[in-house]
Amino acid sequence: MTNETLNIWTHLLPSWYFMWRFMATLCMVDFWNDSYSWPLLVYLSTSFIYPFASSCAHTFSSMSKNARHICYFLDYGAVNLFSLGSAIAYSAYTFPAMLVCTTFHHYFVSLAVLNTILSIGLSCYSRFLEIQKPKLCKILRILAFAYPYAWDTIPIICRLFSSSEGSSGEAANPYHQKHTVIAILACFLYAAHLPERLAPGLFDYVGHSHQLFHVCVILATHLQMEAIFLDMTLRKEWLLATSIPPSLSQTAGAICLCIIFSLINILYFSVALYQTPEPELQKKET
Repeated sequence: MTNETLNIWTHLLPSWYFMWRFMATLCMVDFWNDSYSWPLLVYLSTSFIYPFASSCAHTFSSMSKNARHICYFLDYGAVNLFSLGSAIAYSAYTFPAMLVCTTFHHYFVSLAVLNTILSIGLSCYSRFLEIQKPKLCKILRILAFAYPYAWDTIPIICRLFSSSEGSSGEAANPYHQKHTVIAILACFLYAAHLPERLAPGLFDYVGHSHQLFHVCVILATHLQMEAIFLDMTLRKEWLLATSIPPSLSQTAGAICLCIIFSLINILYFSVALYQTPEPELQKKET
């Protein structure tokens, strides 16, 4: 039992649950012949990859200093991949009526791809500042995760405050509301280090902020998934009549492009690890 034990399990078990949802949907939906369902396939595939990558990072990060950094490089890549998967699903199923087929809608996924690539680079770079500039490291990492989420959330916020949605749109709104509130709570816990900063030592194994952050993120993902399923089903007829069906380039193409650039980013920063002198050694030499 260590401070990482529950960090591992709070993401490992949910990753299998989300994989089960993915496989169950795969058996029920004809993805080969129905382009309308492609964004759902992309979203569901990223939903179980990110908690699995996180659990692996928490499991194997103790192998060595460089292994720790590389594990979290991969973790950050998976988290940002999920952010892009969410953007693709939102673009296809959840956009408010007033924004469908607008310029913002047309470029939403493209800019989400750019956000994802930049976010991975920024979050990986922040790990090089952990010892020398810990405050700047924390700020950059929070910014790297918060900015893509804020971009993804714009159509949801617009929709929740819009009065133009019909009954089909209103059915999923409570799930979107709960998802947004819990996601904000997760960001707060990640940044504030509560409750362990109020009682140092008491929450080392159970109940510290990163465990609560994991639980909130998983709960938010579950609520988001339910909302997307509802939107996809109840708004299908209206969406097919008013918007252009998602293309292969907007779904699989966007994800593949992001994966390629993410791997390049991770490889670059991994190589840089072995070329960067230890901060402690630098201090001793001076």
